[in-house]
This record gives sequence, C-alpha cells and structure tokens, in this order.
Amino acid sequence: MAVSYFDALECRDPEERERDLLSRLPAQIAHAKAGSPHFARALAAVEPATVNSRAALAQLPVLRKSALPQLQQQAKPFGGLTARPPATPFAALRRVFASPGPIYEPQGAGGDWWRFARALYAAGFRAGDLVHNTFAYHFTPAGFMVDAAARQLGCCVFPAGTGQSELQVSAIADLQPRAYAGTPSFLKIIIEKADELQLVIASLRVASVSGEALFPAQRELFAARGIAAYQSYGSADLGLIAYESEAREGLILGEDLIVEIVRPGSGDPVAPGEVGEVVVTTFNRDYPLIRFGTGDLSALLPGISPCGRSNVRIKGWLGRADQTTKVKGMFVHPEQVVAVVKRHAEIAKARLVVTNAAGNDLMTLYCEGAGAAAEVAATLRDVTKLRGEVSFVAPGSLANDGKVIEDARKYD
Repeated sequence: MAVSYFDALECRDPEERERDLLSRLPAQIAHAKAGSPHFARALAAVEPATVNSRAALAQLPVLRKSALPQLQQQAKPFGGLTARPPATPFAALRRVFASPGPIYEPQGAGGDWWRFARALYAAGFRAGDLVHNTFAYHFTPAGFMVDAAARQLGCCVFPAGTGQSELQVSAIADLQPRAYAGTPSFLKIIIEKADELQLVIASLRVASVSGEALFPAQRELFAARGIAAYQSYGSADLGLIAYESEAREGLILGEDLIVEIVRPGSGDPVAPGEVGEVVVTTFNRDYPLIRFGTGDLSALLPGISPCGRSNVRIKGWLGRADQTTKVKGMFVHPEQVVAVVKRHAEIAKARLVVTNAAGNDLMTLYCEGAGAAAEVAATLRDVTKLRGEVSFVAPGSLANDGKVIEDARKYD
C-alpha cells in the first residue's frame, strides 16, 4: 500500500528543515522576551539575533516542567510565560486547563492548536471517520487535543471521555466508529468488556494511543482484533512532540519544534544515541516555551524512517529524568551530580548509586575516566553536604539509560 503523508513538510530534505527552524528561532526568542515576563528576565542578557544555531540555543537556560507550579504560584495564572498580554490574562485564550501539580495550561485560538492532526493522520485517521475519543474533556486538555485534531482532518468525534466501560462498549456497538483515541490500557478494557457483554465492536480499525506506554502484548491483542494501534507523544504544555508511523521504528518528531536530548540535571546536549532528557523549543506564539525540559527520557535514532518521513526520530519514552532521591534525610538532585562532574575535567560521565546493604545509606559516585578519588569525594561532600565514595571505571562502562542517580536500595 502506498504511503500517504499529512503534508509535504514531512518529506523535506532534513537540511532544509534544519535551516528553516533555525532561521525562525531568533524571531521566536525575541517574541518570548518581548511578551513573556518570565523570559524577559530569564533571557535578559541574550541577544535574540545571535540564537541562530543549536550550539547557541544550548547556551540558554532550561525551563523544567517541575518548576511550573512554583512559577505559577508566584505569578498567577501562567507563571508569566504567555506572550500575548491582552487586557486580561484570558482575553486571547479559548480555554484554560489544569494538570496535577497543579499546573494551569492555556489554549489559544486555532483549529489544531496542539498540532496533533499529523499524528492522527499517520495513525490512519481520515476524513469521514467517526472517532471514539476516550481522553478526558475535563480539567486536562487531552480530550480537546484529539478532538481539535480529528475535526481538522474532517473526522466526526464522539466525546466519550473516561470510564463507564459498559456505556463505551454500547456506544461503539451502536455507532460503529472506525477510529479510537485514548490510552492503550483503556482500549484493552473496552475489548474485554465487549467480550463479556457479547457485543461486536469490530468496526474499530485504527487507534491513536498516548498517555502511557504501549506494550508489545497490547499491540498484539489489538492487531488480533483488527486494530492497528499507533503511539503519539505530547504534553499539555507543548502539544505534539513525536508520533509513530506505519514503519513502527521509533517516533518521528513533529514539524514545528526543535528537540534536544540533554544530560539530566543540566542543559548540555548528549551524544547522538545517548539517553537523556527531552528538551523542546516551540514556535507557539501564545505560549512560547524556550528549552522546556519535559522530564522525560529518550534518545535520538540514526537515519530517517523507512516510511519516507524525513524528520529526526526518537526511541520513545524511556523513563523519567527527575531522579531526585533522599539520602540520610537530605535530597540529592541530578543537578548536584552534574555540578561535581563540571569541577573535574577528568570525568567524562558519572552515575551516583545509592545503596543500603548494611542498613545505612551509602552513596557511591562511579566516574568514567581516571583521577584522584579523594579530590572528587571532597567535591561530592561540598556539593551535596553528604559523604560518599568515589570509584573510577573504564570509559563506556556506565549504562546508556539516562540515569544520573540510581536508587539501588532494598526496601524489603
């Protein structure tokens, strides 16, 4: 079957795409500084015209999602991050949502404001389809993110929302939708409930799933029922980040953002293929997030997708980057491990492992390279205010999993 694309942007020459994104970056930095009180402060010393390369972008501070609740408490409602100051904070918006934290998220004007139509199209959603949308429509924006994207494609949407599996199955049996949107675990529940009620839901043929991992056993179950399921990855803050295509080889980045993979606890990009935190810069004019740290771990994949879409691919969700742990009653953060490494040029990479074999917490900093362990241990104590051991190991021996802190304590 011939591959169909959402638009010609998906098949651009990669160098053309990179030139386009970087050429637009200075204007977006200027826009963020001019309209957002937060970025006016955070980027006060930055000349936007100079931020025209990935190297220059990597010099800007990372704004981590974990900082949003405090920022929003200090400057309600959006932490000074929105960049079109109207007469009131809500005049230029269409909706406001709340995610756990709490974190309040704005929605601006536009048919597909979160840019999810591209992911739905890659999953096989087409004009005229009825989409059974089980993402929540209250508090969080997931339901509206899919709803807007599906309608942009010319689909009709049944706003099913979450829960009430019996009613969900009855509606599917009656309305015969072709497409499902929601978490993979809830699609599994729907299939099992349909079997229990002996209702036919064979109309479902494609699914766009998100919000949690899609496990191989789930994918196989869906395929056995004739449902082709495709993953998408995004957030309420950023919209679509990446999506799966029929090639099923990683997730392809969306077209209107710049993604970096950085060392957890820092803003430093890692080597291609190395696991790190996903950091995103968007070109959203309402909510211009610059170097936004998602807290998610992933890694870049080499080459382009066999489906012909030419944008960069990531491996998908590989865990959380916030590895903060408590040792002897004190919090130890990835940023502190990074600070230790930066004081010792002989360390190429480090991993702090916390154990409690004798019932007492023990920190050991494993460092790739060669150096004076006592000096590094002194720095570790200076930065964390805790004693720890230091062990130098061979280059390349630390796992490529993005972990800067590993809690290896046994609690049973």
